Amino acid sequence: MDRKQARALAEQLVNQMTVEEKASQLRYDAPAIDRLGIPAYNWWNEALHGVARAGTATVFPQAIGLAAIFDEDIIEDIADTISTEGRAKFNAQSAHGDRDIYKGLTFWSPNVNIFRDPRWGRGQETYGEDPYLTSRLGVGFVKGLQGDKEYLKTAACAKHFAVHSGPEALRHEFDAIASDYDLFDTYLPAFEALVKEANVEAVMGAYNRTNGEPCCAHSRLMGDILRGQWGFEGHYVSDCWAIADFHNFHKVTDTAPESAALALKNGCDINCGNTYLMILQALSEGRITEEDITAACVRAFTCRYLLGLFDENNEYNQISYEQNDTEEHNRKALKAAERAMVLLKNDGILPLNAAAMKSIAVIGPNADSIAALEGNYCGTSSRYVTFLEGIRSFAKENGIRVNYSKGSHLYKKATSNLSMDDDLLAEAKQAAEMSDAAVVVVGLDPTIEGEQGDTGNEYSSGDKNNLELPPCQRKLLDAVVSTGKPVIVVIASGSALRVEEGNAIIQAWYPGQAGGTAAANIIFGRVAPSGRLPVTFYHSCDELPAFEDYRMEGRTYRYFKGQALYPFGFGLSYTKFAYSDGRYDPERGAVSIKVKNTGEMDAEEVVQVYVKPLEFDSHGLNWSLCAFGRVALRAGEEKKVIIPIRKRAFECVTDDGRRIKAGRHFRLYVGGSQPDPISCEKMNAKPAELDVIV
Repeated sequence: MDRKQARALAEQLVNQMTVEEKASQLRYDAPAIDRLGIPAYNWWNEALHGVARAGTATVFPQAIGLAAIFDEDIIEDIADTISTEGRAKFNAQSAHGDRDIYKGLTFWSPNVNIFRDPRWGRGQETYGEDPYLTSRLGVGFVKGLQGDKEYLKTAACAKHFAVHSGPEALRHEFDAIASDYDLFDTYLPAFEALVKEANVEAVMGAYNRTNGEPCCAHSRLMGDILRGQWGFEGHYVSDCWAIADFHNFHKVTDTAPESAALALKNGCDINCGNTYLMILQALSEGRITEEDITAACVRAFTCRYLLGLFDENNEYNQISYEQNDTEEHNRKALKAAERAMVLLKNDGILPLNAAAMKSIAVIGPNADSIAALEGNYCGTSSRYVTFLEGIRSFAKENGIRVNYSKGSHLYKKATSNLSMDDDLLAEAKQAAEMSDAAVVVVGLDPTIEGEQGDTGNEYSSGDKNNLELPPCQRKLLDAVVSTGKPVIVVIASGSALRVEEGNAIIQAWYPGQAGGTAAANIIFGRVAPSGRLPVTFYHSCDELPAFEDYRMEGRTYRYFKGQALYPFGFGLSYTKFAYSDGRYDPERGAVSIKVKNTGEMDAEEVVQVYVKPLEFDSHGLNWSLCAFGRVALRAGEEKKVIIPIRKRAFECVTDDGRRIKAGRHFRLYVGGSQPDPISCEKMNAKPAELDVIV
């Protein structure tokens, strides 16, 4: 069903409603209208990396981990799997009369905000710091969720529109100031791509103001840009209780009816919160018209018709609950976790030689933690494999003893209120001393980095104060390293941390239900690591502008002038790759290059293409990712890889936000990393340079 048909049906239905009935349908928890055969519907559902908060479902790696895969097709397939499970659960729950929160088909995912500052607790929900990578993966995710059949399989939502990335503690009152250059160069491209390319059904507004206006009633963002320039025809939803912030915190209105009117007039159709209970009051006060209410209600029901919710013969109704939490989906979760993990450091210790080992220590507060697998906005898996369990399973198969110690609390000085500080430090050192090698699993979890209100901790409402491990973990890591035994550090986190100690370091993110198996497979060489960093790892926050400063100057690999600890796009392998015969074909608009696996292990490589205009110096831009592709190569195998480059790669943004051709002469860097000195030195693979005329 196309949108025109769905809208016509929606108009026909809405025209039969009273004004009171129409107003009731603009709440996230829309009640039934029995006389018209309309069941209750709850718009609030989440699917960031699996169907969330609604019972059993496959838990994939957190979004930041999915971004590290650098593959749009894989992300689309994962989203399609999530959508299947969403339909399976919806069909089963509806059959039992369960139409509660988190039980609908309107998923408030993906989060395509830019992870501009590593302190932001919710950065884990994003696809990283780069607007192009975020755009491509966001498009893939939306296509996977919504499908390509007669009806939408599920409805995706691009959030949080726009210019939103912390601080969490200020979000309800904060005004994010962004220039037109930064808006159209960094903050808006992903939203534009999701609207124009993926036909995303919904957009969610952010809590904050942007350049003075609240994002859930923003005349320029919502009217001029989203519905005007981009032609968005779907529905707009507020973030939860964001409209109440208008009068409570932003102080742009004085009363709840005034806030409801401001949001509705600017095109916010669905209210996550309760301010739209005041819509009829706003109507009686003359702040809105019945036509305003009707327009929002029509957009809401257009979505419900697009989902096929009024068609008993909808093919998606045949998806049974047996298609939720399957073995196949678990295999996909494992493969995703393996591809997401990034090898940051390796002095040659990895992969471990199981045949030469008698014992291994597994140490750390995240070693046996389910929370460290999940990340925020997650479902509940029936198949969790912690890092300890994954290593123990492999060790058992190979006759290796596992010596385990939690080592420390995640962030407290002791693991028991009655204990002295560092109560498990001696045990941890003993476990390492009696082992051939130690795997130390450190980092964070969603209880200390995430969304304000979902967390209760000393780290500022879910944000981080700095890039350091909590002090108790820093002390633990130093203690294990001091034993002199080989140390492999595994970091479970949704953001960058400064960790340099150890013989090898693996950034595992929050890797999902199969994270422990994936980590063991990488540590022992069953698979080669192939993840790449979707964010820059800095040495210190002191290198960055203030957290509240939304200018992009000095931020992310595109504008940072310092030397990163681990750069965007960085990731080591167990093999080496050689690049040759790079060419740009202007007729096809594509780069071709030969990639050879010169090592002795089968592996996957992420080919990255960066562009730099040679005639324009756009706000000190270093270079930008403009294309990427993942290729699997057997040991010794060579393949010719062809990667399309979009015309937009050769454009730049003017100070007033227009996109123009950035001259004719450009330099393309093609390789396994960006062309920074750290990547070239540590990855031993200087990208090929192609000077092209376009």
